[in-house]
Amino acid sequence: MDFVILSLIMLAIGIYGLLTQRHLLKVFVSVELIATAATLNFVMLASSMGLGLGEAFMVLAFSTDTAVSGVILALLVIVSKKYGTSDMDELMKLETEKLDEEEDAD
Repeated sequence: MDFVILSLIMLAIGIYGLLTQRHLLKVFVSVELIATAATLNFVMLASSMGLGLGEAFMVLAFSTDTAVSGVILALLVIVSKKYGTSDMDELMKLETEKLDEEEDAD
């Protein structure tokens, strides 16, 4: 049952990082930490059943997590290049300025 404690610690660190960080890459790492904690919990619980499901869940979880991570990192690069910043506060300011300009144009 040590894996449950480890996954809870990882989940707590991920949630703390998600709530306190403003940089998009740090938020992404926090979300990945939360996903890894959930994956660890599912895989260890499935492997404790003794039916060989733990390995299948692990392969499935790692492949989907890798695919999602690749898409998110690509989006982070696109946003960073387009707007010139990775700070969420700056991106929100840019978005509200854009919406204000569209309202003024109407």
